[in-house]
Amino acid sequence: MSNPVKNRVVDLREHELYYPRELSWLSFNARVLQEAADDTVPLIERVRYLGIFSNNSDEFFRVRVAEVRRLISVSSGADREHFKSLLAAILKRVYSLQKEFDQIYAQIMDELSSRKIYMINERQLDESQSAFVQSYFTDKVLPELDPILLRDGRPMPTLNDESLYLAVEIRSGESYRYAVVEVPTDRIGRFVEIPQRKGKQGKVFIVLDNIIRACLPQMFRGVMPVDEAHAYCFKLSRDAELEIDTGITQSLLERMEKSLKQRRRADAVRMSYDAEMPSRLLEYLSARFRFGKYDSLIAGGRYHNSKDFIGFPNVGPKYLAFKPLPPIRVPRLDEPGSMFEAIRDKDVLLYYPYHPFDYLIDLLKTAALDPQVTDIKICLYRVAKNSRVIDALVNAVDNGKRVLAVVELAARFDEQANIDWAQRLTDSGINVLFGIPGLKVHSKLILIERRENNAVRYYSHIGTGNFNEKTARIYTDFTLLTYDQSIGRDVYNVFDFLQYNYKRPEYRVLLVSPHTTRPGITELIDREIAHARAGYFARMTLKCNNLVDHELVKKLYEASEAGVRIRLLVRGMCSLVPGVKGLSENIEALSIVDRYLEHPRVYVFYNRGNPRYLISSADLMTRNLDYRVEVMAPVQDPEAQQMLQDILDQQWHDNVKCRIIDRDQANAYVPEKKGVAHIRSQESIHRYLSTGKLPRYPKSRMRVPAKRRRKKPVVPPRAE
Repeated sequence: MSNPVKNRVVDLREHELYYPRELSWLSFNARVLQEAADDTVPLIERVRYLGIFSNNSDEFFRVRVAEVRRLISVSSGADREHFKSLLAAILKRVYSLQKEFDQIYAQIMDELSSRKIYMINERQLDESQSAFVQSYFTDKVLPELDPILLRDGRPMPTLNDESLYLAVEIRSGESYRYAVVEVPTDRIGRFVEIPQRKGKQGKVFIVLDNIIRACLPQMFRGVMPVDEAHAYCFKLSRDAELEIDTGITQSLLERMEKSLKQRRRADAVRMSYDAEMPSRLLEYLSARFRFGKYDSLIAGGRYHNSKDFIGFPNVGPKYLAFKPLPPIRVPRLDEPGSMFEAIRDKDVLLYYPYHPFDYLIDLLKTAALDPQVTDIKICLYRVAKNSRVIDALVNAVDNGKRVLAVVELAARFDEQANIDWAQRLTDSGINVLFGIPGLKVHSKLILIERRENNAVRYYSHIGTGNFNEKTARIYTDFTLLTYDQSIGRDVYNVFDFLQYNYKRPEYRVLLVSPHTTRPGITELIDREIAHARAGYFARMTLKCNNLVDHELVKKLYEASEAGVRIRLLVRGMCSLVPGVKGLSENIEALSIVDRYLEHPRVYVFYNRGNPRYLISSADLMTRNLDYRVEVMAPVQDPEAQQMLQDILDQQWHDNVKCRIIDRDQANAYVPEKKGVAHIRSQESIHRYLSTGKLPRYPKSRMRVPAKRRRKKPVVPPRAE
């Protein structure tokens, strides 16, 4: 198995063939910001896109920038200089996006005001509003505040990188003192509605930090004279990497909890702050936090932690938010009788959020009650806060079923939640496994074992997304429910490997990381290359979140040079550079950002008109192929294949929310073409799944049998 650190160095150094993945990630976040700037998007949703952009930026610094900083610290020579240049390019792009964010924010605030939705600060309060704010502060806010006075010689407090803070400058006579206080948005909503001005109409909001600003002296409870006090927002982003002790004297749970505590004290890699913060206060904080030359100090507007805008309230007319798309029922799953009968009769392919996630809950609850079901096995990566999936598993144990849950404790930013879930599952009598050291379990698997005709039969779930009711409403994802016994035996072998990881299972139809996914997908690409070189038409469509694995990118370049037509639908990072003559001229890449987060992984290979359709939990990243347990499953039912093809075709021909990924990743929108309808794929797919009607666009040739295009085969270049 290859070394991930060495691979990462190669990825970053081979800049002639790759677009740097960190800059590609920023290009994705720029697409999110485009949605906030788009005046055709409902106004409240534009506010929420600002929140999504900010939340994405926080994670980017905690993960991507932190990694580059670590690479600078451990490398030398030309590699070190390259990483330093990369960090400089990252920060240049970050500053540019922050400036754009501030401009869009100001525009949106103006448009909210024109709709009589007002965001005011503490200086704009009239007398009656001031009285309301003072009362609210005393009753609701003051009990939640714990200011910390900063003093030289006393250790700097550990501040949470998910929280918003106010740095307070206090003047008492001629002397200045400093304090920090956390804005308690985890206990009190950030946006507080206050009374309107007398005789005025509309909705008026003030943010929680401005309520604190309005009442700053009271926060210190009279213990010191306060002649003047001013507060400035700031927030930290810390390195999110977990270092897990490999010792054997502690359980994995104990080691994970210890690592989470260490993360809270990890190096801060960014401080974003109010540009109006006095230089003496900024210098004091920078010195106390020990920021170095590779750390990022980013000045911005008065307000930070803009991720809270994700929860901006629905106010004003309904047209200011997205019109809900009603869930689409699957008639044969709603017929009387058990879900097992429907799955036994025919594979079920669901596409969230268009189809309701309730079908998955129904399957688990049916299994919990069915006397013929003996065992349920499931992989849990991220689940909802109030999870009906967990409830159904507990109910299955209460009904005498054997339940095995593989809980991934290292699911980034959900570690503590998964520790808590693991404890509840264990307390309920469920057999809980924590996967394999060094391999994250990212598969979206359920295996239900049922006795039928004196034999065990398998019902399998293979998905592209998590068992999470909340994200299933806002992420697009596929779920395959199948009675195929070959798939069932392979899924059984995956769980067997997770329990007894010294074994190396044989898989009949599934591609499973870290064993067979990389060689399997390489073989499928090689087959298209061979067809192209033999003179046949060859093509593939790859839809994923991220495409950054350097070996696969090179393989796709090879396919392009052989004449294979490649369509890429990549939501996030794309290191491949499309459209370069002699390298990638047969590769086109697009990206869709719209109301739902595009999350599925779907891989389609033409195979001379007998296409292979696969869905997977795995992106085309080194970590997914080599350092995780992932599953890639064939979709074999003809109707399900057609559904996949129709969905992919609509996304490829989207000319409303689709951007072109070119060599500069400039995010130009796909232009409308003659003869093609106005297609916004996330909405046209809803109509298609509801009615079967497709928009007008060129027909796909993915299922048309291939004919030889050339009389003579193409001879591959001879190796030097």
